[in-house]
Amino acid sequence: MDKHTFSKESISSSLCMAMIENAFAKAKELEMGIAVTIVDESGVTKAFHRMDNAPFIASDASRKKALTAVGFGMPTGDSWYGFIKDDPILMNGAGQLNDFILLGGGSPIMVNEKMVGAIGISGGHYKQDEDCVNAAMQVLESATA
Repeated sequence: MDKHTFSKESISSSLCMAMIENAFAKAKELEMGIAVTIVDESGVTKAFHRMDNAPFIASDASRKKALTAVGFGMPTGDSWYGFIKDDPILMNGAGQLNDFILLGGGSPIMVNEKMVGAIGISGGHYKQDEDCVNAAMQVLESATA
C-alpha cells in the first residue's frame, strides 16, 4: 500500500444475514414486524429485509438509522439526546440533515474494534427496535467468542 491508497474492512454478507435472522426472531417474539437495513463502513446498503407485517415507513426509517449510526460512529437514540440536548443550534440543525434520524434502533457494527458497517431497525417503538438491534448484535458476540 502506498500513500495514495488505503485499505478498509467491511461487513460480510453472511454476517448481515445472520444478524437479520436474529433481529427477525426477536421481532417475532415481540409480536411485531420490522425492517432491517445494514450498510457497510461507507454507508452503502449491504443488506435489507422487511418482514411482511412491518409498517411501510419502517423501510425508510431503518435505512436512515443505519446511515446515522455509520456516519457518526455512534448509536441512535438516548446517546444522541445527551449529546445535543443543551445545544439548540445542533438540536435544530440535526433535523435538517438528509438521511439523519435520532430515534433508537441504529448502531455501528464493530469487529475487532473497527467499524465495518451499521444496522438500522424500525417497525415498533424505538425501545423495541433497540431490543431487536441488541438481538442482532448477539451474532457478533458468538462469532468473536
